[in-house]
Amino acid sequence: MSVRDYLAQGGPLLFDGAMGTYYASRPSRAEARCEAANLDRPEEIADIHRAYLESGCRAIRTNTFDVGAGLGDTQTARRIVEAGCRIALEAAQPFGAYVFADLGPAPREGILSPGEVYLRQADWFLSQGLTHFVAETLPTDDGVSELARCLKERCPKAFLLVSFAVAPDGITRDGLSGRALFERTAALPEVDAVGFNCISGPHHLLEFVRGLDLDKLNGKALSVMPNAGYPTVLGRRVVYQGQADYFAAQLADIAQAGAAIVGGCCGTQPRHIAHTAQALHTLTAKPAALPAQPRTKPGVQPGQNRLRDKLEAGKRVIAVELDPPADDHVDAFMEGVRTLRDAGADAVTVADCPVGRPRADSSLLACKIHRETGVDPLPHLTCRDRNLNATKALLLGLSMEGVHNVLLVTGDPIPTQDRDEVKSVFNFNSRKLIRYVGGLTDHGLSTPFQIFGALNLNAVNFARQLELAREKEECGAAGFLTQPVHSPKALENLALARQTLKGRILGGVFPIVSHRNALFLNNEVAGVSVPEDIVKRYEGISREEAEELALELSVRIARDMVPYTDGWYLMTPFRRVSLIARIMAELR
Repeated sequence: MSVRDYLAQGGPLLFDGAMGTYYASRPSRAEARCEAANLDRPEEIADIHRAYLESGCRAIRTNTFDVGAGLGDTQTARRIVEAGCRIALEAAQPFGAYVFADLGPAPREGILSPGEVYLRQADWFLSQGLTHFVAETLPTDDGVSELARCLKERCPKAFLLVSFAVAPDGITRDGLSGRALFERTAALPEVDAVGFNCISGPHHLLEFVRGLDLDKLNGKALSVMPNAGYPTVLGRRVVYQGQADYFAAQLADIAQAGAAIVGGCCGTQPRHIAHTAQALHTLTAKPAALPAQPRTKPGVQPGQNRLRDKLEAGKRVIAVELDPPADDHVDAFMEGVRTLRDAGADAVTVADCPVGRPRADSSLLACKIHRETGVDPLPHLTCRDRNLNATKALLLGLSMEGVHNVLLVTGDPIPTQDRDEVKSVFNFNSRKLIRYVGGLTDHGLSTPFQIFGALNLNAVNFARQLELAREKEECGAAGFLTQPVHSPKALENLALARQTLKGRILGGVFPIVSHRNALFLNNEVAGVSVPEDIVKRYEGISREEAEELALELSVRIARDMVPYTDGWYLMTPFRRVSLIARIMAELR
């Protein structure tokens, strides 16, 4: 009987549990790569397959999950796949069980693209007679459509299951929405089943599945294979302590909620599968619970984001950056905000620990600005200092406080002398962070953030900067704040950006206030380039004369930008708020 016929009968197809964590739990195997055991300890892998089959599963996965991640050279990888197929087929034959070729996430930084990695592995599996495939624990759908299309071209009867790994909030480690990946993959005609596995325990995957619109499956099977709870560390070992009977009861509920394929991921052992087989066998014939309808997202009301509304109305805006204090004395900072507000600033931007030095938190200051002055704040958020949990917690707090504009950047590195004590996080780059924040509306956020990215107009390889900016737009960036324009080349790059990008652009203006300031910008600030003729104009002049020159040059540069921008991004030098107010007065 084919897998499709089995699923058509209505009973859930039960898969095995985790090969990797079960193998690692054996004596002297914690540090070993289980895929290599296909060559070194084939009987041990066969024993694990048989243990799951004897527990009642009807499908097993080849021990090849990590092959695509660069496990040895190509020849060794192929030998591991061939041995894994042989071991699994021999183990499954007496039980009449299905064998699925197991493909883990493909690397995206290698010579081959993810699609090419998958297709190479698919050819190896097909040559061994396997026609069932599971691509699992995926953080993105990169390469999935290529695999699905080419797999069916090479083997029309092939069955493909695609499974994504989501955290309890429904987000993958790459910041993608699991719901969006589910719907996009289910729409591919060559995919037979789609679902979720790993990272989350059974309760959280059950809740997540109940929130899906299963009509989006388009007749395909839903697959759910959770972890056995969550890991803990005992001694030096990572263990899962989820009880088998609890796991089985949750999987029975998952089947009732609409899953046609169930099984286990990290931490699950044969006892978990045995309890699940019994729970599925005794499942009552009561009607399955109707899947929950997608939550209705509250609409964004006009006026909830004045900066966005003004930009969408085609009006020019002015955002002004004001450096956060390095201590807890906030009065001067807040007075500066009020001055900028009264001078006509549409938003005040606050850097996130610029140049990697600790300063007052940009998001907390943004909330204070919004509450006490009514100005729309635009806090910068970097990828440097927070993991995914801290990032989401901070964004939810911003949204609660009515702050709905953010500038997302990678962040300056920690100064070398501090790196022994202060460690960067960098769970994301700026593109992944933009994609993650853009997807939060699908996961409990009532009002979407207007997301800005950074654009360096002074980069030597500006073509690469434009390519990154386009990727940021694809990830959800609505606009860009640029590095300051001082040179004809930067203005030329700004014009090219206007032709290339779809989003709003706020052109950067940094008033140079002294000869020393000009030299410092040229030599010690990344992304800033001041032409030599401008530097020379500051030589030997007084502070008052330098400020008048800064006013003249800044207004001229800002006006030159008008055809290529939707507004200006003014950067306040040394807290000289009065100078910025004078520049704004000239531009109004």
